[in-house]
Order: sequence, then structure tokens, then C-alpha cells
Amino acid sequence: MSDETPDRSEPDPFAGMPLFGDIARLLSQQANATWDAARQLAVSVATGGSAEPNVDPLERIRLERLAHVAELHVADISGLPTSHGGAGVTIVPVTRGQWATTTLDAWRPLLERLTSSLTPPERPAEPDDPTGFLAPLLRMVSPMLLGMTAGSMVGHLATRAFGQYDLPIPRTPNDQLMVVPANLDTFASEWSIAADDLRLWVCVQEIAVHTVLRIAHVRVALDSMLAEYASGFEPDPSALEERLSSFDLSDPSSMSMESTFGDPELLLGAIRSPAQLVLLPRLEALVAAIVGWVDHVVDTATSPLLTSSTMIAEAVRRRRVESSDADRFVERLFGLELTQATYDRGRSFIEGVAERAGADGLVRLWESERTLPTPAEIDAPGLWLARIDLPD
Repeated sequence: MSDETPDRSEPDPFAGMPLFGDIARLLSQQANATWDAARQLAVSVATGGSAEPNVDPLERIRLERLAHVAELHVADISGLPTSHGGAGVTIVPVTRGQWATTTLDAWRPLLERLTSSLTPPERPAEPDDPTGFLAPLLRMVSPMLLGMTAGSMVGHLATRAFGQYDLPIPRTPNDQLMVVPANLDTFASEWSIAADDLRLWVCVQEIAVHTVLRIAHVRVALDSMLAEYASGFEPDPSALEERLSSFDLSDPSSMSMESTFGDPELLLGAIRSPAQLVLLPRLEALVAAIVGWVDHVVDTATSPLLTSSTMIAEAVRRRRVESSDADRFVERLFGLELTQATYDRGRSFIEGVAERAGADGLVRLWESERTLPTPAEIDAPGLWLARIDLPD
């Protein structure tokens, strides 16, 4: 047999269907462009498709002054270094579009793990299945759809994010922290909060999160659990296949793209795996400890600085509770369901430690990997204190 003879051992699933064959070839050729398309979509959603004005240069000066005050108070209250290099933290004002592209790049390793785990596996075609041709097509289209979903999710987050740690996801070690002045101004106006007061409060919050995620063993523990969770989905392509196979080609009204692809739960076709359910309590315990500790530091630091600190804290916490379904969906994808219950659980743990062991007890929380609280201990601070006082 000549080397030029094509291999016919595997049947072409798109034989006799030029449209699907052409789509498959196009998707194959465009595979490397998926991430660029996701970035473009993220920026388009973040900016509403309009050109954004550059951040006012005076904004950087304004934030530098506030960040210096915030950093001094976080360092004093936490007893921890606030930066990686010791030179201090820099707050960088960015546009919504800049936040979206920077965040998408920072989360790319996590999102790629997610995309890989949600891509339908190869499976042999069933001769009697009239929709069997959809499986290989869905396998090829999934990375593109998931990439675009990531771009859309990050773009929507950019329209309301205060800073880079709205979700407590570690980033590449760097002491430059983003804030989005346009979103701060919108929120301050809606709640009748002085703009500088809100900026200082957010600087304290961002630096507090940065301070704890700067700690190597905390960052590694959280990174590894997020990666494991993102890699653990078990795809269920049957839901989307069923929706597509229900289309009546003679009835255009049955082929609603909005109803088919507007439901992210259906689009991703994901279910939690048993391995994720085992992991989730450990991830939830660590996240609860982090957000509870951050809230404690923010409240303690801002109370003497701002007469409006209580009002700002209440407004921000209400904003958390009223997060949209899209924001909640992003959190669920990463295993970060930041409900009010999560914050309350973390706050109760931190308050319990502080009551029993004071500031020294809170410092010990981040002392080593061994001192990170377990799922049982996050609901029983006394149990945690008893364990960490035991000899190694």
C-alpha cells in the first residue's frame, strides 16, 4: 500500500455532512486563537464595547497616599510582613478592561485545568444513535465554548470588582495590587460614601488579602486545592447533546441560541465528582479562615481611621450577599462559594481564637502548614488551639 493512501480504518464521523466537517476543520485551525478570542470577549463585556478613558494620573498619587496609611495599619494589626520583597505594596489604578485582561491571564492556568476537565471524553459512536455525530463535534467545540465562557465571566466580574482579590485566588507573587476606580466611584455614589473613605477601606482589604496569600505555605495550599478542584469535574455532555438533537430544522424557533448556550450549567455540562466532594470541606475551611481573618483586620484597621467604616463594611457585605447568579456560578466553578454563611463561619472562628488567645493566637494561624485549621476546627476554635499547642 502506498504511503499516500489515506487510512480508512477510522470512519469519518462527518462524512456526508459538509457543514459539520467544515466547522470541525475551522475549529481545528482556530484552536490556538481561542484564548485571544476569550481576551477580546472579556474586554468587550468589561467595557460595554466602548472605548475606556485612561485612568487619571492623579488617581495613582491619590492611591499611593492612601495605600501607605493602609499598609502601616495592616502590618501593625496583623504582625505580618505585607509584601514579598519588603519594599512595600503599590496600589495600581486600572480600567475595567485592564482588570479583565490581567485577571484572565493570571487565572489562565486554573481556567485551562477547568477547560480540560470539562471537555467531553472520546467515546465510540453507537451505530444506532442518530445523534452520535454530535459527540466528536462537541469535543472539538468545547474548548472554544469554555474559553469564551471564561472570557465572559471575567468580563462581567470586571464591571463590579473593587480590586484584584474580589475572589481570594493567589496570583504570581508581585507587590503591585490593582484597584478599579470606576467601580469604586459607582459604588460610592450608590451608597453615598465619600470616595476617599471607600478607597482607603478597599486598600486595607486588598493589602490584608495580599498579606495572607503572600505566605508561601498558604498560597501553595490554596493553589493546589483550587487546581485539584478545577481538574476534578466529570463532564456530562448528554445534556447539551440532547438540547442540540431536539432542534427541528424545519422550525427555526426551536433553534434558540440564547436558550441553548445562555444556561452556563448546561453549557459546561459539569457535575461535581466524588473526589471534589471529598476535597471541598478542606478548601472551604481554608477559605473561611482567610476571609474571616481579612474581615477582622479590615474592621480593626479602619475603625479608628474612618467614621464611616461600619457603614462601608455593611454596604460591602450586602454587596456580597446580593451577588448575581453569574458571580455565584464563577465561585462554584472554582470551589469558592463565598456566601454569607462562609463569611460568618470564618468570622466566628477568628473571633473565637482572638477571645481565647488574643493577637498572638491569630498570628499562629499562619505559622506553618500544620497550623492551618481543619474542617472540624474551623467550627471549634478551642479545638484548633488545643491541637497547635501539642508537640510536633
